[in-house]
Amino acid sequence: MGPLLYLRLIGYTAGTLLMLFWMVVILGYRRQRNFERVFFFLCLALFLFYGGSLLALNAEIYYARPPVMLASFAWTILTLGLIFLPPLVAHLHLEYAETRSLEGNLAAKRVWLAAAYAPALYFGLRAYGLLASGTRFDFLTPSRPFGRGFELWIAVSFWFSAFYQRRFAKFAPDRKQGLFHRIVLSVLLAGSLLFIARLAEPAGAPHLFTSTILSFLPLLPFAALIYYVQRFNFLQIGRQQNLLYAVSATFLALLYLSLVRRLGLWLEPVLPPEATAAVLLFVLVIFVEPIQRALGRRLHQTAQREMESVRRLISDIRERAREGNLRDLVSLIGLRVKDQFEFEDAWLEVLEPAVNRTVRTNSERAAAEGFSVYQPGLLNAVLFVRPHGAMLSGEVRAALELFCEQIPASIDLCRLIGEKLSLERELAERERLAALGQMAASISHNLKNPLGSIKTILQVQLESPEMPDSLKSETQMVLAEISRLSNKLTQLLQFSRPTVLGEPEFICDVAVVVKEVTEVLRHEAERKGLQLNVSSDGILPVAAGKEAVNDILSNLIVNALDAAAATGKVRVTAVKENDSAIVHVEDDGKGIPPELREKILQPFFTTKTEGTGLGLAIVAKRIAEAKGTLEIASPIADGRGTRFSARLPLREEGK
Repeated sequence: MGPLLYLRLIGYTAGTLLMLFWMVVILGYRRQRNFERVFFFLCLALFLFYGGSLLALNAEIYYARPPVMLASFAWTILTLGLIFLPPLVAHLHLEYAETRSLEGNLAAKRVWLAAAYAPALYFGLRAYGLLASGTRFDFLTPSRPFGRGFELWIAVSFWFSAFYQRRFAKFAPDRKQGLFHRIVLSVLLAGSLLFIARLAEPAGAPHLFTSTILSFLPLLPFAALIYYVQRFNFLQIGRQQNLLYAVSATFLALLYLSLVRRLGLWLEPVLPPEATAAVLLFVLVIFVEPIQRALGRRLHQTAQREMESVRRLISDIRERAREGNLRDLVSLIGLRVKDQFEFEDAWLEVLEPAVNRTVRTNSERAAAEGFSVYQPGLLNAVLFVRPHGAMLSGEVRAALELFCEQIPASIDLCRLIGEKLSLERELAERERLAALGQMAASISHNLKNPLGSIKTILQVQLESPEMPDSLKSETQMVLAEISRLSNKLTQLLQFSRPTVLGEPEFICDVAVVVKEVTEVLRHEAERKGLQLNVSSDGILPVAAGKEAVNDILSNLIVNALDAAAATGKVRVTAVKENDSAIVHVEDDGKGIPPELREKILQPFFTTKTEGTGLGLAIVAKRIAEAKGTLEIASPIADGRGTRFSARLPLREEGK
């Protein structure tokens, strides 16, 4: 056998193993992008080409006349890979351009893909015709039987891909990726030029040397891709270090064993194949220590890189924790872990303390791998990660475990700062209300006394028989306005005055307060022609002062009486639910517009022509002071009505 034959034998073996290597890596990586799918099928096409060529070459070596079935099978898989090679190369570049945001026209992409794949059907039918006609298979120059049109198609596909590679190199994010794209660009240009040169040669000219070069051209970019993926995480596959190392070691071992077998056959006239195999396998012992040392350095560098990334990640999260927003911090942890480790998805589920979060389904949890995040008294949570690949590499797993050990401190820091900020806001609010209270007290002192004097004088004047009837109606109007102004001053004082909670005497029966308030306001309801219905569940002792509960109920009921429809109904219901007392105040008015839902509890916001905008603000303030909650439902039936539900904690027995 000549040296060119041995060169082809080694090249076809290397090509078969290299394409199989990339197919295993992509299957293990399992990233759900069209680019990876097309890349897999391109590797499959080249695997079929190299595998068919290797099978045919081995049959030529071992058989004087290769069996027809063996030759037909080799020709079938070889041509199947060769026919789909040009469209897959073009398709891969279109998909990669889309991932790099260099191509966004979907219609143009479909036109290019249709133009790329259409000739595959024609040449597939030609390949079937050649197989059925029993034509002698040309394994040395497999593209020649399809005619010059097939080689022109390949050349055009390579030129099209070279155009994109030039763009990729121009817009590469760094110099290393730009160098890789220039390597691929050179290979594509060389391949297209060789195919064009063959078009100019006579039909019967030998093509063995150029065919060998063209067969081996794909090996250069695919071998360089291993280095770039492993060293620079090109195509974002480099995170799967264990997968790359394991597959690389396996295929290097297979390649070396194939080399041992080939050399054993080559040296068979001089040495028995067993002796050659023993010598070559013993030679590996010399390289064990250097390989171990180099691999140890690489693993150490990889571990250091992951630990450094974890330190940067923890630093960023602690910086964000100083903002004191626990819910945002939990969301940020999931997003940062996903981006840092290039996972398909990642999220943190906090069990304690309770945090409002998006709850994932059981199927999502089952598809992810969970890392416990637990520290007594600080945090009980689980970090879920779902990688693109089938498994996590060892260094990524160690980095995540280290990261999970650092999370509780950041969560606790965020919680403490959040509590501090909340206390500062509450203190500032109390100081603001104290200032408002002082101002309101001053206003009350300066205005209420004169108003009281004016009111008394006018009432005395009304009782005088000497006052003309024409002035009595106007005097009564003035008295009504004075009463209204006095009520507004009282409401302002009511809003600005804080309520002190927690003392034993601050306990009252909600049912009793409901009865008292509704009895006072029933006359107002009758005056407006409204029905005021009341019901309660017996004794409902709550941990709040009677004055505070009175403020809540009176303002809610007055608000409902103002909002109810003419001759409508207002329903007040006090019920016990678990460890809370709930007072529902419903009206059948027109309801609250959606755009006003967030505003109605703000101080001084009102839609009434004569309102102060403090009624519902007082309700919200008193309920918050009592550690309760206020729920608003509107509309409640037939697009109308509003229900305010004040939930107050029940007083525990024995306290």
